[in-house]
Amino acid sequence: MVYKDIIYKCLKNDVIAQEQLYKMLAPKMFSICLKYSRNYTEAQDNLQDGFILLFTKLNTFAFKGSFEGWAKRLFINNILQTYRSPGVLEIVSDELPEMVEVEVLDQENIPLDYLLKIVQDLPNQYRLVFNLYVFEDYSHKEIAELLNISTGTSKSNLARARLILKEKVESYQNNNLLLTVNE
Repeated sequence: MVYKDIIYKCLKNDVIAQEQLYKMLAPKMFSICLKYSRNYTEAQDNLQDGFILLFTKLNTFAFKGSFEGWAKRLFINNILQTYRSPGVLEIVSDELPEMVEVEVLDQENIPLDYLLKIVQDLPNQYRLVFNLYVFEDYSHKEIAELLNISTGTSKSNLARARLILKEKVESYQNNNLLLTVNE
């Protein structure tokens, strides 16, 4: 295991090892923070909070399975904790809108920054469900348990998130198509 020696040194409060671990994990954990945060600044705060929690809970890592996987789960759960407060995640109807498939005609012309921005702009409950379902492969049952919502609400939030994203991607593509035609 790549991390084993570093983890043992971190457990002994070795500052150099802690810095090494931070440098090894920070880029991956920051990308996770960006997915679950509303903006860049909030993602930076979540990264800092996540590392404080990681170093606090490092002694609970049992060296079973992937350390990166353990750290990723720790970061995600820490971010989700901020949304578990009453009233933060609005309860929406369990009524499902029509399932939406997003067809991206020319993927290379949609900047990654734009895609990240439209996901970040989703309402909290839609963004969290979308990320957990699409990027982390959680089931609706698991999402419902994590966010303390019903399975139907999870499904509804995913469908609504997809609809919003579909509309924004289509708008972006149409605007770029108009720019190309007018040039």
